[in-house]
Amino acid sequence: MLRSMFLVGAGSFLGGALRYLISMLLKSACGTLFPLGTFVVNSLGCLLLGFVLGLFGKYNATSSSWCLFLSVGFCGGFTTFSTFANESLRILQDGFLSLVSYVAASIVAGVLLVALGYWIAK
Repeated sequence: MLRSMFLVGAGSFLGGALRYLISMLLKSACGTLFPLGTFVVNSLGCLLLGFVLGLFGKYNATSSSWCLFLSVGFCGGFTTFSTFANESLRILQDGFLSLVSYVAASIVAGVLLVALGYWIAK
């Protein structure tokens, strides 16, 4: 149990640090009108999670340490649902249509990219 917690924590640290780096780079390059950093990170995280789970599932190794490190740890620390919810609330202040567009694009992209990750792994 302690080893699993360490693996999740280490993966989460690396994922969170990379999320911050990507978000800051995109924010400085693209501005703050649309939370592109969060959108890109969540989309990439969904693709990676689908790929990791698909690959480890293919070899019946979803309970392995590497799967735990990459899926729960790294992808969990990398993706940013709480930030997504907060930014969605901010976008709502710009109008309901803006909110619906952002939420719909994020969910559709996320589901499709998880499926693509599974497909690539298989």
